[in-house]
Amino acid sequence: MQLTTLALLILIPLLIWRVYLRLRQFFVRQESLMWKHWTGAVLFPVMLLAAAASLLTGGPALAALVGGTVAGGWLAFFALKKTRFETVGRRYYFTPYARFGILVCMLFAARVLQIGVELYMNRQSDFPQPITREMLVAHPLSCAAFGLLAGYLATFSIGMLRWRRAQPPLPELQ
Repeated sequence: MQLTTLALLILIPLLIWRVYLRLRQFFVRQESLMWKHWTGAVLFPVMLLAAAASLLTGGPALAALVGGTVAGGWLAFFALKKTRFETVGRRYYFTPYARFGILVCMLFAARVLQIGVELYMNRQSDFPQPITREMLVAHPLSCAAFGLLAGYLATFSIGMLRWRRAQPPLPELQ
């Protein structure tokens, strides 16, 4: 075993731990800002449509993207039920349910890390093979991970918009 491979095997758990610690910071109490919810509600469906349009010829990859999107939306639906909402003065706050969000983000990060390891191992082999788009981006695992993340974030953003619109208007300051 080469020294660089050994170093990679040691650094991967540390990288995973750092990603987890960074993600935990996103799932704390935060102010509900409409522009953030609108961005997520518009951007992620557009990204999903663009990905689906590029995968029209790839049956398994498109099916994985759709399946991941449905699973992500389903998880976001249950995460919204467990999200804590509050109104303090003239501001709205929410604390997202962290378990599902961190799970979805870590699954996407694991797929990105797996692609990195595959690229590294291919480069280190005696007979490296050319890396194609189908091997990385159009692979069903990549599509499922992306669909899961984008479906979760889009559904969560739409749910946050629905919550904010259901809130009564706050009185104006005098």
